[in-house]
Amino acid sequence: MTLSADAERTRMRDDFVRTVSRISAAIDSVIEGKAEVIRLILTVLLAEGHVLIEDVPGVGKTMLAKALARSIDCSVSRIQFTPDLLPSDITGVSAYVRQTREFEFKPGPCSPTSCSVTRSIAPRRRPSPRCSNAWKNGR
Repeated sequence: MTLSADAERTRMRDDFVRTVSRISAAIDSVIEGKAEVIRLILTVLLAEGHVLIEDVPGVGKTMLAKALARSIDCSVSRIQFTPDLLPSDITGVSAYVRQTREFEFKPGPCSPTSCSVTRSIAPRRRPSPRCSNAWKNGR
């Protein structure tokens, strides 16, 4: 291992730390007082994992997802789980186009970059296992 290789690794590490710090600061400027939540979400994002944000209504869960998406130049979609939600409402559907005589895929709100999911408004109702499974596997 040469000195220049060590210097390059140090430079890359410093660039990484600065970038993550800038993203964190950008989110913190929108959502104040949630530094620990922001740190955990960024950790999960870097590990390519999934995040479930649970809290009472009105504390900024959707705003947090939007701020994160804007900070990393991604889009975000929100899904409100309701009893009549179908898996294709999440992942998309192939629709027949009469003029071209072909099926055209119409993507749903879940994309490879980001997706925010909200549980049903009705209390104690959970999304059906079919919808939850489609959301998980729709990526």
